[in-house]
Amino acid sequence: MDENILIQVNSDHNINVDERLTAHVENILKDTLKHFSNRVTRVEVHLSDENSHKSGQDDKRCALEVRLKGYQPIAVTHQANTIDRAVSEAAEKMKRSIENVLGKN
Repeated sequence: MDENILIQVNSDHNINVDERLTAHVENILKDTLKHFSNRVTRVEVHLSDENSHKSGQDDKRCALEVRLKGYQPIAVTHQANTIDRAVSEAAEKMKRSIENVLGKN
């Protein structure tokens, strides 16, 4: 993605967003959405742990909102057993959503 694109990573109080996690999330998004780099202006990432300190299946959630030039924002979510998987799957969903939106116009 274009280096000018803002990727903002947020989380609930159960997930510590440090530099390593932020860089990892940015790399996943840049790789998955690279074909739309000239259209994407901003990506907001919201990470949460639905069960906080308890372990549970698919309790990690990633919500993505992407802003495309000339279009309404697109939002997707995915829940998985790890943050990494939640982010990767949400990014794939976002890729398909962007393809659908751009394909209709």
